[in-house]
Amino acid sequence: MIRFILFILVCSFILVSPAWPQIDSLARRIESIISSKNAQVGIAIQGIERGDQLTVDNDSHYPMQSVYKFHLALAVLHLVDSGALSLDQKILIGKKDLRLNTWSPIAKKYPKGNIILTIGELLSYTVSMSDNNGCDILFRLVGGTERVNEYIHSLGVTDVSINATENEMEKSWDVQFTNWTTPRAAVQLLEKYHREKILSVKNTEFLWKLMTEASTGPKRIKGNLPPGTVVAHKTGSSGSDEHGVTAALNDIGIVTLPDGNHFVISVFVTNSKEDEETNEKIVAYIARAAWDYFSGNLK
Repeated sequence: MIRFILFILVCSFILVSPAWPQIDSLARRIESIISSKNAQVGIAIQGIERGDQLTVDNDSHYPMQSVYKFHLALAVLHLVDSGALSLDQKILIGKKDLRLNTWSPIAKKYPKGNIILTIGELLSYTVSMSDNNGCDILFRLVGGTERVNEYIHSLGVTDVSINATENEMEKSWDVQFTNWTTPRAAVQLLEKYHREKILSVKNTEFLWKLMTEASTGPKRIKGNLPPGTVVAHKTGSSGSDEHGVTAALNDIGIVTLPDGNHFVISVFVTNSKEDEETNEKIVAYIARAAWDYFSGNLK
């Protein structure tokens, strides 16, 4: 049975109009969306300004796939803030750095390699276009997955594990499960990024731009929201194995509401025997339910 853990912080009673529905209405809507699906779905939702929180199946470890490129970007930009790196710093990328049999707009544009890109450009490819080669180049630049893992833990977000590069994940199906998070940890990190300003204002805005301009996953968090809704997000996808099981179809993000407030959301679909369209609709419908709840329109 799906276990819902509902949290309503004391401060939320101060900020929420009595006319708004209680968060259990959102839990019921989510249950109606996922109860008939042949998939495990982990969810965390939090109103940033209001504080209302909800998690679904938060005790499990969900494979992140490319969601962890957000974590990597935070680590890179932290080093930029510290002066160890610069967004304008030029990186020579050789042919050996560009695997052609992976998702990589960089490799598609420069198949012969031997190019120079700035760290800012690498971040743009990695976050906005989810480039796997760009991701692994940045991992090497910051000292590997262990360093990124240590940095994220240092922020107080510990229910997450970053162990393998994109190249390592592609060598074996099982390796992807070593890069995991709980849904709540993903939302916690997003909330810290947005509210606590763990990066400088300049780099917070730079990463916001990359995430709002992301070309991946238009049918996930953004898929059923009103046109023009501002969503800063990062997706992750595994594809399916020979048995038709999808290990990861994910999206995490920050959604801006019409009144200027925000909610953060993470949806992780794993062990799914549904097709990609259905998996994406799970994410989109959950995001819309959250939108309706925080907009005061959930019936």
